[in-house]
Amino acid sequence: MSGNIWIYIGVMALVSLAVRVLPLTLIRGQIENRFIRSFLYYVPYVTLAVMTFPAIVEATQSPVAGALALAVGVILAFLGAGLFPVAVACCLVVFVAELFLCG
Repeated sequence: MSGNIWIYIGVMALVSLAVRVLPLTLIRGQIENRFIRSFLYYVPYVTLAVMTFPAIVEATQSPVAGALALAVGVILAFLGAGLFPVAVACCLVVFVAELFLCG
């Protein structure tokens, strides 16, 4: 990477600012379109999922252990378990799975 680092920082700052300021200046009223409203409603959830799911599988020694923990966590959450029991169960699944897969 050659060049002036301040140019890179300046371009990054301008792009970050533009992404935040342009929607505020271009869209002044209430968004009435149901499709756009529902799309914007789910953007934070999709972003969180895209960042979290690969990390779950890659954080363990074996991707299979991470996938098993993900499956157990989704099932327990779907059944109504709280955050702490789901986290403990997923940790236990990874521990046991890595004992058999990597040990």
